[in-house]
Amino acid sequence: MGASPIARATMHLLQNGRKHGRIVSALSLLMETVMDLRRRLRDLCDAFNAHDLDLIMTYFAEDCILEMPRGHDPWGARFEGKTKVREALASFQGLPDVAYNNAEHFVDEASGTGISRWFLMGTSVNGTKMEVQGCDLYTFRNGKVIRKDSYWKIVE
Repeated sequence: MGASPIARATMHLLQNGRKHGRIVSALSLLMETVMDLRRRLRDLCDAFNAHDLDLIMTYFAEDCILEMPRGHDPWGARFEGKTKVREALASFQGLPDVAYNNAEHFVDEASGTGISRWFLMGTSVNGTKMEVQGCDLYTFRNGKVIRKDSYWKIVE
Protein backbone atom coordinates (compact mmCIF):
# COMPACT_ATOMS: atom_id res chain seq x y z
CA MET A 1 0.00 0.00 0.00
CA GLY A 2 1.51 3.33 -1.05
CA ALA A 3 1.59 6.59 0.79
CA SER A 4 -1.55 8.72 0.77
CA PRO A 5 -1.75 11.70 -1.60
CA ILE A 6 -1.38 14.07 1.36
CA ALA A 7 1.71 12.21 2.60
CA ARG A 8 3.25 12.27 -0.91
CA ALA A 9 2.52 16.01 -1.29
CA THR A 10 3.94 16.70 2.15
CA MET A 11 7.13 14.77 1.36
CA HIS A 12 7.49 16.63 -1.96
CA LEU A 13 7.16 19.99 -0.24
CA LEU A 14 9.54 19.04 2.54
CA GLN A 15 12.13 17.85 0.00
CA ASN A 16 11.74 21.03 -2.04
CA GLY A 17 11.52 23.38 0.92
CA ARG A 18 13.49 26.25 -0.58
CA LYS A 19 10.96 26.60 -3.37
CA HIS A 20 7.97 26.38 -1.06
CA GLY A 21 9.17 27.92 2.24
CA ARG A 22 5.88 29.22 3.63
CA ILE A 23 3.95 26.16 2.57
CA VAL A 24 6.52 23.90 4.21
CA SER A 25 6.24 25.87 7.47
CA ALA A 26 2.45 25.65 7.39
CA LEU A 27 2.50 21.93 6.57
CA SER A 28 5.05 21.23 9.31
CA LEU A 29 2.85 23.01 11.83
CA LEU A 30 -0.22 21.15 10.54
CA MET A 31 1.48 17.75 10.79
CA GLU A 32 2.76 18.61 14.29
CA THR A 33 -0.79 19.54 15.34
CA VAL A 34 -2.24 16.30 13.93
CA MET A 35 0.41 14.19 15.64
CA ASP A 36 0.01 16.11 18.91
CA LEU A 37 -3.78 15.62 19.01
CA ARG A 38 -3.42 11.95 18.07
CA ARG A 39 -0.79 11.51 20.81
CA ARG A 40 -3.10 13.25 23.31
CA LEU A 41 -5.94 10.88 22.39
CA ARG A 42 -3.64 7.87 22.79
CA ASP A 43 -2.29 9.14 26.11
CA LEU A 44 -5.79 9.92 27.37
CA CYS A 45 -6.94 6.40 26.48
CA ASP A 46 -3.91 5.04 28.37
CA ALA A 47 -4.90 7.16 31.39
CA PHE A 48 -8.44 5.72 31.27
CA ASN A 49 -7.00 2.20 31.09
CA ALA A 50 -4.75 2.97 34.07
CA HIS A 51 -7.87 4.11 36.01
CA ASP A 52 -5.95 7.26 36.96
CA LEU A 53 -8.67 9.89 37.45
CA ASP A 54 -6.16 12.59 38.46
CA LEU A 55 -4.21 12.05 35.25
CA ILE A 56 -7.38 11.85 33.14
CA MET A 57 -8.54 15.21 34.46
CA THR A 58 -5.28 16.92 33.44
CA TYR A 59 -6.46 16.54 29.82
CA PHE A 60 -9.71 18.44 30.42
CA ALA A 61 -10.30 22.22 30.38
CA GLU A 62 -12.07 23.91 33.30
CA ASP A 63 -15.17 24.54 31.18
CA CYS A 64 -15.34 21.01 29.71
CA ILE A 65 -18.50 19.06 28.90
CA LEU A 66 -18.98 15.30 29.12
CA GLU A 67 -21.92 13.60 27.44
CA MET A 68 -22.51 9.96 28.36
CA PRO A 69 -24.58 7.51 26.30
CA ARG A 70 -27.15 6.76 28.99
CA GLY A 71 -29.52 9.29 30.46
CA HIS A 72 -33.02 10.68 30.46
CA ASP A 73 -32.40 13.14 27.63
CA PRO A 74 -31.86 12.53 23.90
CA TRP A 75 -28.15 13.32 24.34
CA GLY A 76 -27.79 10.95 27.30
CA ALA A 77 -26.42 12.52 30.47
CA ARG A 78 -24.53 15.83 30.29
CA PHE A 79 -21.99 17.03 32.85
CA GLU A 80 -20.64 20.58 32.63
CA GLY A 81 -17.47 21.88 34.26
CA LYS A 82 -14.40 20.03 35.44
CA THR A 83 -15.82 19.20 38.89
CA LYS A 84 -19.00 17.61 37.47
CA VAL A 85 -17.04 15.76 34.78
CA ARG A 86 -14.70 14.36 37.43
CA GLU A 87 -17.67 13.16 39.51
CA ALA A 88 -19.22 11.49 36.46
CA LEU A 89 -15.98 9.76 35.48
CA ALA A 90 -15.49 8.56 39.05
CA SER A 91 -18.71 6.56 38.55
CA PHE A 92 -16.65 4.17 36.41
CA GLN A 93 -15.44 2.75 39.70
CA GLY A 94 -18.55 0.60 39.26
CA LEU A 95 -16.48 -1.19 36.58
CA PRO A 96 -13.19 -1.57 38.47
CA ASP A 97 -11.48 -3.54 35.69
CA VAL A 98 -12.77 -1.45 32.77
CA ALA A 99 -10.47 -1.44 29.74
CA TYR A 100 -10.65 0.28 26.39
CA ASN A 101 -9.18 -2.28 24.00
CA ASN A 102 -8.22 -2.09 20.32
CA ALA A 103 -8.36 1.70 20.41
CA GLU A 104 -7.99 3.66 17.18
CA HIS A 105 -7.63 7.43 17.08
CA PHE A 106 -8.54 9.83 14.28
CA VAL A 107 -7.95 13.59 14.13
CA ASP A 108 -9.37 16.51 12.16
CA GLU A 109 -6.85 19.23 12.86
CA ALA A 110 -8.85 21.95 11.08
CA SER A 111 -11.73 21.64 13.53
CA GLY A 112 -9.66 20.65 16.58
CA THR A 113 -11.58 17.39 16.90
CA GLY A 114 -10.70 13.76 17.34
CA ILE A 115 -12.39 10.39 17.52
CA SER A 116 -11.33 7.43 19.61
CA ARG A 117 -12.95 4.13 18.68
CA TRP A 118 -12.63 1.25 21.15
CA PHE A 119 -13.98 -2.01 22.51
CA LEU A 120 -14.85 -1.62 26.20
CA MET A 121 -14.67 -4.61 28.52
CA GLY A 122 -15.30 -4.68 32.23
CA THR A 123 -16.98 -6.41 35.15
CA SER A 124 -19.32 -4.52 37.46
CA VAL A 125 -18.94 -4.74 41.22
CA ASN A 126 -21.93 -7.14 41.25
CA GLY A 127 -20.20 -9.46 38.74
CA THR A 128 -22.03 -8.48 35.53
CA LYS A 129 -19.72 -8.57 32.51
CA MET A 130 -19.88 -5.72 30.03
CA GLU A 131 -18.55 -5.79 26.48
CA VAL A 132 -19.47 -3.03 24.07
CA GLN A 133 -18.02 -1.26 21.07
CA GLY A 134 -18.11 2.51 21.09
CA CYS A 135 -16.40 5.77 20.36
CA ASP A 136 -15.72 9.14 21.88
CA LEU A 137 -15.96 12.37 19.93
CA TYR A 138 -13.54 14.93 21.32
CA THR A 139 -13.26 18.68 20.81
CA PHE A 140 -10.02 20.39 21.83
CA ARG A 141 -9.08 23.98 22.61
CA ASN A 142 -5.43 24.81 23.27
CA GLY A 143 -4.64 21.11 23.68
CA LYS A 144 -7.33 20.53 26.35
CA VAL A 145 -10.57 18.58 25.97
CA ILE A 146 -13.56 20.90 26.03
CA ARG A 147 -16.09 18.24 25.00
CA LYS A 148 -16.14 14.44 25.23
CA ASP A 149 -19.26 12.91 23.70
CA SER A 150 -19.46 9.11 24.18
CA TYR A 151 -21.42 6.60 22.13
CA TRP A 152 -21.90 2.86 22.71
CA LYS A 153 -23.53 0.15 20.69
CA ILE A 154 -26.71 -1.13 22.28
CA VAL A 155 -26.34 -4.79 23.25
CA GLU A 156 -29.62 -6.68 23.49
